[in-house]
Amino acid sequence: MELAVYVLLFLASVVGLTFVVERGIALRWRRVVPPAIEGAVKSCHQREDVPMLRRVCEANPSPLGRLLLLASEHLDWPKADNVDALQTQARHEITRLERGLVVLEILVGIAPLLGLVGTIYGMMSLFQDLGVTGISDAQRLAEGIGLILHATLMGLLIAIPAVVFWSFYSKRVEVLSVELERLCEEFIRRQYMPQAGP
Repeated sequence: MELAVYVLLFLASVVGLTFVVERGIALRWRRVVPPAIEGAVKSCHQREDVPMLRRVCEANPSPLGRLLLLASEHLDWPKADNVDALQTQARHEITRLERGLVVLEILVGIAPLLGLVGTIYGMMSLFQDLGVTGISDAQRLAEGIGLILHATLMGLLIAIPAVVFWSFYSKRVEVLSVELERLCEEFIRRQYMPQAGP
């Protein structure tokens, strides 16, 4: 049983590290909001500029690029319909950005509990042994308790980085979503201004 708990804690640490690295790569600012697309949005003032923006978006696959491509495909729609379609797609993109954060959130809760299970089981075994042999060797007792508490320590050492990265990545997704919204709103507003056509 104790070995099973340590194996689960090891697996939890591997899964946590995998998602920390993967989300760290996926949530880089330049990957979500490429500077080339951001510059293209700023220089896209009229409908004649849209093909240039589309080329830049296609050359830089990203959440921002996919949103702008969708919006540019529906410029013949009424503004409200285009905005609705864009908001639906934006929710999908935000869900993609949040993928994996739930795993870190689960690890925050489960790792300390696994450590506690290991500790409790180890203490039960230790006290059963003491019931048979008695408390004749204080050093052996102290070593046993020290080994038992390793499970709790391991659980905390997994949970603490998980909660730090979960909080950091959640805030990063929030900031990125605001930036995506700002750039898409800027594009839509310019394309539907009276001088830009209907």
